[in-house]
Amino acid sequence: MRRLEPGLKAGRLDAAEYAKNFSDLHPRLGDHEALVASDRCYFCHDAPCMTACPTSIDIPMFIRQIATGNATGAAKTIFDQNILGGMCARVCPTETLCEEACVRNTAEERPVEIGRLQRYATDLAIDEGRQFYQPAASSGKSVAVVGAGPAGLACAHRLAMHGHRVTIYDHREKAGGLNEYGIAAYKATNDFAQAEVDYVLSIGNIDVINGEMLGRDFTLADLQAKYDAVFLGTGLGNVNMLGIPGADINGVADAVEFISNLREATNKADVPVGRDVVVIGGGMTAIDAGVQAKALGAENVTICYRRGKEHMNASEFEQDLAASKGVTIRHWLQPKEVAHHHGHVSAITFEYTHVENGMMKGTGHTAEIKADQVLVAIGQKLDPLGLDGLKLEGGKIAIDADGRTSVPGVWAGGDCATGGKDLTVSAVAMGRDAAESINRSLAAAAAGVTAVA
Repeated sequence: MRRLEPGLKAGRLDAAEYAKNFSDLHPRLGDHEALVASDRCYFCHDAPCMTACPTSIDIPMFIRQIATGNATGAAKTIFDQNILGGMCARVCPTETLCEEACVRNTAEERPVEIGRLQRYATDLAIDEGRQFYQPAASSGKSVAVVGAGPAGLACAHRLAMHGHRVTIYDHREKAGGLNEYGIAAYKATNDFAQAEVDYVLSIGNIDVINGEMLGRDFTLADLQAKYDAVFLGTGLGNVNMLGIPGADINGVADAVEFISNLREATNKADVPVGRDVVVIGGGMTAIDAGVQAKALGAENVTICYRRGKEHMNASEFEQDLAASKGVTIRHWLQPKEVAHHHGHVSAITFEYTHVENGMMKGTGHTAEIKADQVLVAIGQKLDPLGLDGLKLEGGKIAIDADGRTSVPGVWAGGDCATGGKDLTVSAVAMGRDAAESINRSLAAAAAGVTAVA
């Protein structure tokens, strides 16, 4: 067995291994495969799968359209509810949403492949440049959208459909938010995130200004003075810190940043990875970081979570995926201290945990795991910069059922706001619904002015 050098190293694998390890996790179905998969749908009249979808896509309808050879019509059915249906088909935990609700599970324990069928239809439409929407007659109104992630893009697209002029502000160099910077590279290959952004923006009426941040380059008051409405889809810009001795040692890094650097790398071989990698966390980010560390050539990758398997936010499918790639997942361990050798991480000490009287507590017993790279994935939190005057609730922007914040004329949605599930599909639904609320508000205001005149 090949022994790898310790420390952070780039180019651990040859080109063929990188290509294989970062190939598409679920390749697009072929035409015949799609027909066979669609034929398994019962086209239920009560459609529990549709109820389970946060964007309420008419799943039986689009699958029937595929089954009858109308993939273009299927794509429109999807986009009518979820304009980012292509990425959602790749990254949604369908196994706990629509596919878990599929009645095929009852008899066969194998659902209709809804996610892959959704990808089949949406990919064809995007590849062919099929634009199903165009802006309505100009309303004369303008809306600012802060954040070019799933919530912001969905909101902007729906507002543009209604004839409003939209300007999106985003602090990064490229639009897309977590779809561009935070998704495992093997889930969205061939720069699909950018292709989807281009497709969404092709409706027109939407301008994107990159490199400008709320609270640094402009204020909420600036936007309110310039636009008729504002939507905040800023996401969660800060990460939770490890907060233990040695957490600032070289080799300890934020897992989100690790994933972002990997996604933006032109050549995966340029991204350094340790020989012995420890990932701390139990969510999808932890799984994505662990699997990709292994894909980069790490010899040993261990994900450590402070509670049990059943408590992990990562779905069972994602956990099984990690295990199938050679990643070890250990439970009931909380980090206590990072050790180092000549200023670089060499090991991390964990304390075993258990539940006592309903509370998680340390047992006092410890274990040390060798590591030359530690990736921290213990959650993200709201960056309050520029949010002065907005009511916060549970560390997020408080909104009502329509996405309205405590400040008149300002809406919010996605991960930064209350009520969502911190999923791409949930963010899309919140952005879309907030856009409808904004449109109703602008229309009512215009009607009021007309009536007075």
